[in-house]
Amino acid sequence: MERTSFLVEELDTAELYKLTTGLIVPRPIGWIGTRSTEGVANLAPYSFFNAVATNPPVLLFSTGIFDGVIKDSLQNIRDTGVFTASLVDHDLAVAMNDSSATLAPEVDEFERAGLTATNFGHVEAPGVSEAKAVIECNAIREVEFGDKDGLHHVVTFGEVVAFHVDSNVLDGTRVDPVQLDALGRLAGMDYTTTRDQFRLDRPN
Repeated sequence: MERTSFLVEELDTAELYKLTTGLIVPRPIGWIGTRSTEGVANLAPYSFFNAVATNPPVLLFSTGIFDGVIKDSLQNIRDTGVFTASLVDHDLAVAMNDSSATLAPEVDEFERAGLTATNFGHVEAPGVSEAKAVIECNAIREVEFGDKDGLHHVVTFGEVVAFHVDSNVLDGTRVDPVQLDALGRLAGMDYTTTRDQFRLDRPN
């Protein structure tokens, strides 16, 4: 195998982005729902998203800050301390993409994307009613990476309060990934789903 090696210190920001997002695939999408202190619902997809613990269950997502501009999701979480993470399935792909547009804070992305903002009863943040799974979270920690004078990232950790899952994808607490049909982000504008899979049993 012939390899090409890259030293991070020799790459610019665009090259670092392309290598990171091209190699770390597929990445699940956290459709983060928040509400501003003025009561405006906000929704935005993040592919730097994952689960990092199960007892208690903890999720994280990472948002970039460019030239000091804080995205609405992060600002709302800092103000309210809560958020939801809805999972994006194939049928919701276009709506998810629509909700990624950069809009003014007073714009309701749920409404703009034709989605229903629903409070699921445990945190004061809306989730996507049409999603097959919505996870309610309390924000518990932030970690920052990068140069605060340029591009840097804020990782938000959320402790799960409740899972709300379409009964059709469940067998008890076991989730059928084919029925879930969740999207995963690849590089650029490309996506995949959880419909394509194979099985390997773990060794003893």
